[in-house]
Amino acid sequence: MARSRLLPDNFTLALVATVVLASVAPASGMAAAFLEKATVGVVALLFFMHGAKLSREAVLAGLGHWRLHLLVVASTFVLFPVLGLALRPVLQPLVTPELYTGVLFLCVLPATVQSAIAFTAVARGNMAAAICSASASTLMGIVLTPVLVGLVLPQAGSAQQDVLGSIGRIMLQLLLPFVAGHLLRPWIGPFIARNAKVLKFVDQGSVLLVVYTAFSAAVVGGLWRMLPLPALAGLVAVCAVLLAAVLGFTTWVSRRLGFSKEDEITIVFCGSKKSLLSGVPMAKVLFASQAAGMIVLPLMIFHQMQLMVCAVLAQRYAKRP
Repeated sequence: MARSRLLPDNFTLALVATVVLASVAPASGMAAAFLEKATVGVVALLFFMHGAKLSREAVLAGLGHWRLHLLVVASTFVLFPVLGLALRPVLQPLVTPELYTGVLFLCVLPATVQSAIAFTAVARGNMAAAICSASASTLMGIVLTPVLVGLVLPQAGSAQQDVLGSIGRIMLQLLLPFVAGHLLRPWIGPFIARNAKVLKFVDQGSVLLVVYTAFSAAVVGGLWRMLPLPALAGLVAVCAVLLAAVLGFTTWVSRRLGFSKEDEITIVFCGSKKSLLSGVPMAKVLFASQAAGMIVLPLMIFHQMQLMVCAVLAQRYAKRP
């Protein structure tokens, strides 16, 4: 019997298991120091593989849809942060200050690549534009996310670093491996394509290791003592409000501007996503270890919520004549 699209996927279940493991058996002392160093190499490998997967032909094929890409970028890097700040009087009372910082961090992240493209394919949207837009968002996020962190996150109580230093660290740890992987694509691309299913576990395993390291540091620092249950319930509501607002706006504005149905699908699915695969490593670079666990919690909840809601939307789009 096929699993319902509303149920969590295997990766989400693995994330939950990782958080539980970090809660009952957090890494500390020498083990934590070793994992901190190991995650640097693992994250570099993760972005190296992302670069190797990026098809230059698909990117060039989608570059002509500049109006579509502009709208997706505006949704990802302008609409989300504006909503996070404008809705502050509504959102902040529902969560703790640390979780609200995590919500703002979620708002400045780039779009996800894999799920945006997958949902666009299911809904029969503009695939070339989706590949180009989602890939460009990841690259732009390497520079824009630390800049936006410096602009929108409150100074008091945050663990953010100086903006230029953050950009430098992200470019060194994320962009350099990404570019190296893409330049080596002519030689390693066929191997990546043949072993896509196996390498998918390397992708996911990298994120799980970073999540375990971040949550271990947070648990040792008293994460669960500082996170009341009402705040966790409030966080779910906050993520739902953000997702509904962005899905509604991208649908409305794409129709008002006269985009085709295929382009509308691409705008909705690429403009409403936030990347867990990029967000978790960036949090490790931008924030202190003990703060990163709390800060990525909104992203983890939003990630699963966007998958469930967009799965339903993709099926509805797919039923059109």
